[in-house]
Amino acid sequence: MNTDTHTNEISGEAMALAGKYMTFKVASEEYGVAILKVRELIGLMDITHVPQTPPWVRGVINLRGKVIPVADLRVKFSMAPTESTDQTVIIVVQLVSSAGVSIMGVLVDEVLEVLDIRAHQIEPPPSFGSASTDTNFILGVGKSEKRVIFLLDIDAVLAPEDALRLGRM
Repeated sequence: MNTDTHTNEISGEAMALAGKYMTFKVASEEYGVAILKVRELIGLMDITHVPQTPPWVRGVINLRGKVIPVADLRVKFSMAPTESTDQTVIIVVQLVSSAGVSIMGVLVDEVLEVLDIRAHQIEPPPSFGSASTDTNFILGVGKSEKRVIFLLDIDAVLAPEDALRLGRM
């Protein structure tokens, strides 16, 4: 196969999205976040509930003296809350918006691996033909072997105004 021809068939968006992703499971689906957004992985620890926060906010943790809000991705994605297992992990991510930078924990069922997803493995997000279906938080769909991995824009998943408000706790 001629690589020059193959490269021309790949969209500029796919080229921009190519790179390393931290992959993880939420329910039975696989997701990926750009590795540059990930600050660290921590095992499940005590999460303190904060009154009057959105249902997807599990609470806050004390990580080396810093209070960090924790979001439950299952609830954020309209699923049943995450149940604690020995595989449950908090991914600490850095969120960036026009208002600044914040740090937030994301509760997931299981971290899988760091995967190098190349441009030819990425397709645009699916269109569901409805304006009411908001998939703006999906950057693309990565394909690896027989797996489908939704590549997330974590800044869009955890809306900047939500993240910054919580990050000021």
